[in-house]
Amino acid sequence: MYDCAIIGGGIAGLQAAIQLGRYMHRVVVIDAKGGRSTLARRYGNILGFPNGVSGRELREAGRAQAREIGVEFIEGRVSSAHRRGKKFELVIGNNEKTVSAKRLLISTGLTDRIPEDIEGLKEALGLAVYVCPDCDGYEIRGLRTAVLGAGNTGAAMACVLRYWTDDVTYINHEPEKSPVSERWKEKCTEAGVRMVNGPILEVRSKTEDKLSGVRLADDRMIEVEKGFIAFGHKAESDIATMLGVERLENGHIPVDGRTKVTNIKHVWAAGDVAAHSQMLSVAIGDGAQAAIWIHKSLQE
Repeated sequence: MYDCAIIGGGIAGLQAAIQLGRYMHRVVVIDAKGGRSTLARRYGNILGFPNGVSGRELREAGRAQAREIGVEFIEGRVSSAHRRGKKFELVIGNNEKTVSAKRLLISTGLTDRIPEDIEGLKEALGLAVYVCPDCDGYEIRGLRTAVLGAGNTGAAMACVLRYWTDDVTYINHEPEKSPVSERWKEKCTEAGVRMVNGPILEVRSKTEDKLSGVRLADDRMIEVEKGFIAFGHKAESDIATMLGVERLENGHIPVDGRTKVTNIKHVWAAGDVAAHSQMLSVAIGDGAQAAIWIHKSLQE
């Protein structure tokens, strides 16, 4: 029996595991290796890393640090979760393994929708094409930038990015499936955002961290230097419904601002799956804060 099982081995989950390990609790992290940090090849807004650090580096360092203090790791995805009296039972995969724990932390993050049919997009992600304006808006300052997106989601992103650059083009990859509303067309016009309908065929890179352009299906080439994607994302919170944990309409989990506990006793949520700003530094704080209150509950 573990004192705490952490579902999700991203930034929030790893920080919580380290904090709980230092309290000398028996902790297991069940990691399906997903989440937004897997896309980030250079975070430039993290204290102590002026030259940037990748999500992969942080995750590898966090796992090593956690293992040093006795935290255990299981590779896999939790397929079901139930409360059994005073404990929780988690089934991993297709009944491959069952884990029992006194406390649960859900830190499963979110998954960005990334079209598979855009050539060169995944290769540019995290270096020349970004997902989070609060994290990487600074990287596009004064540069020609394209938002590759769908519907109103992409239009909203394009308007936000005008804070850093005057040259923003929004390319709607799915104009028929996801048209832009009149309201957001007006907002883009007011913000000085150019609007182009796709679909998009290719993202071309000039250097590792700079684009040369975006090619459309009609062979038009939109010359840009940087990009953002805005196709929407999914909060990976399906496991929460099995436990009766409340979810918002967008799938994110509301938590207590002080303790990060959910509406279900002894179940916490932290990181991008919770309802808050989707930033690495916030996830670190969430993970530590949740762990402190998990520890307090174990002392009752």
